[in-house]
Amino acid sequence: MSEPNPSASIDPIDDANAAVPCIEPTRRTLLLTALAGCACLAAIEPAAADDEQPGASERPQTADLLVRAEGDKTGDIIKPDDLTLGGPPLRAWPKDPKTSVVRNGSRLNEVAIIRLDPSELDDATRARAPDGIVCYSIICSHAGCPITAWLKEEQGDKYVLKCLCHNSEFDPRQNAQVVFGPAPRRLAALPLVVADGAITVAATFTGKVGAQQGG
Repeated sequence: MSEPNPSASIDPIDDANAAVPCIEPTRRTLLLTALAGCACLAAIEPAAADDEQPGASERPQTADLLVRAEGDKTGDIIKPDDLTLGGPPLRAWPKDPKTSVVRNGSRLNEVAIIRLDPSELDDATRARAPDGIVCYSIICSHAGCPITAWLKEEQGDKYVLKCLCHNSEFDPRQNAQVVFGPAPRRLAALPLVVADGAITVAATFTGKVGAQQGG
């Protein structure tokens, strides 16, 4: 498996002395975007803008495309070749291919898409991950913070998705199950299919999107 690409959207670090505001110190931390700095957010829906396009807040639908959610290529359709084997993930929004509406009207629609070695995936994950490409909600199931980190797990050497608010970790190879921290359940998964060189949504989210009831 190739090493994670430090120039991609979510950059891993392994620094025992790193410190990130608003979270408990850990031996390895990562700051992805401005959202990660003191991003202890409640799991609430933003108010809909008056000029929001119809369908922008609807959950991902079958046949939606995935487009980049950040960076110089924001809005570009994500293709399999855009993903580095072994990560890091790209943050993405679903896009209705018929209306061209990007479903960014709700933060609950944002996902992380990662390409992993198919041989490392458990059966449930492999069944919805074409060519090892997995996709999960970025909303932590603990307090609704955004998942902003891709780094080595607290108790091992694998790279995992991590919430920097309260240090919950999720293994994308095992259905995004919780492997560390206070999160009560796994991340919601978005089944995918690759067709005609494009990554598309195969079905709606599996599992509950968002934080546990009561925050």
